[in-house]
Amino acid sequence: MTRSRRLSPQTIAVLSALAADPSAWRHGYELGRQVGLKAGSLYPILIRLCDRGLLEATWESDPPPGRPARHLYRLTGEGARVAGEGAAEEVLPGRSRSELRGAW
Repeated sequence: MTRSRRLSPQTIAVLSALAADPSAWRHGYELGRQVGLKAGSLYPILIRLCDRGLLEATWESDPPPGRPARHLYRLTGEGARVAGEGAAEEVLPGRSRSELRGAW
């Protein structure tokens, strides 16, 4: 998958938070609190990442009584790879994507 734009710092933060435990399902409220993003910024990022195949989403199967089901998100294999790239860009600013790919 090729991207023509760099990932925003907010998107990198979301991917990094999810990459801490890539197989765990996380809900948006928890992610928003962890990365310091409000819903108006977070959910467009999550939707865009799902549309690009970097996240998978599902509905919570057994919500507590009195609360509606929430969407849950986790990284796909491609999402985990991109999260690693994004983290490397954050740590090594100024290096091109091709240099980062060669470093792995």
